[in-house]
Amino acid sequence: MYSWAITLAIIALIAAVLGFGGIAGALADIALIIFVLALIGTIIFFILGWRAAKSIDKRL
Repeated sequence: MYSWAITLAIIALIAAVLGFGGIAGALADIALIIFVLALIGTIIFFILGWRAAKSIDKRL
């Protein structure tokens, strides 16, 4: 998902340079939303993995 956000941000920058302000703004907003969702997912999976590793360590 991070690659999607980066790709959309780059396309938004190119669109802004070429003068397509509305499209650039929309793509930048979408890129930001995807980045935040990916960041939240990363944090959730990090916490779940850490808790799983702790429970496995207790069993061994």
